[in-house]
Amino acid sequence: MPAFSGKYYYTADQKGRIIIPAPFRDVITAHYSTKLFITIAPVDECLRIYPAEEWNKLQERVRTKPSSDKHVKFFMRRVIGSAVEIDMDKQGRILIPAALRQDANINTEIVIVGQVDRIELWNRDEWNKLVDLSQIDKEEMERGLADLGF
Repeated sequence: MPAFSGKYYYTADQKGRIIIPAPFRDVITAHYSTKLFITIAPVDECLRIYPAEEWNKLQERVRTKPSSDKHVKFFMRRVIGSAVEIDMDKQGRILIPAALRQDANINTEIVIVGQVDRIELWNRDEWNKLVDLSQIDKEEMERGLADLGF
């Protein structure tokens, strides 16, 4: 089963293009088409990139949910409504649409993080705050992770 894992620091160019890290490109080219979808995360201030095949699975899961549910409505409006189809060029670059860069506060300094079936793009300062161990309750986090089997 293919999976995206790892963390990479990159800089976007003036047009908002980034290079997909080589290990991620390898997963994409070996297991997926190069058609990708980029969208905003449901509640985090980051962007998510899905291979088309994973994006289609996500859409199928959404279709099975009641459209009147407020959580489904929120997800549909925020995530599905913001999605843009993108292609990876021969150099492994993608263009991050300006509206999505603005929505996620993505500037030139980016952290690209593998998340098994998708890739996340973070503003580097936001990422650093998110993973700052001094800002979390370590005991509570260990309990929660233990409950998940980690």
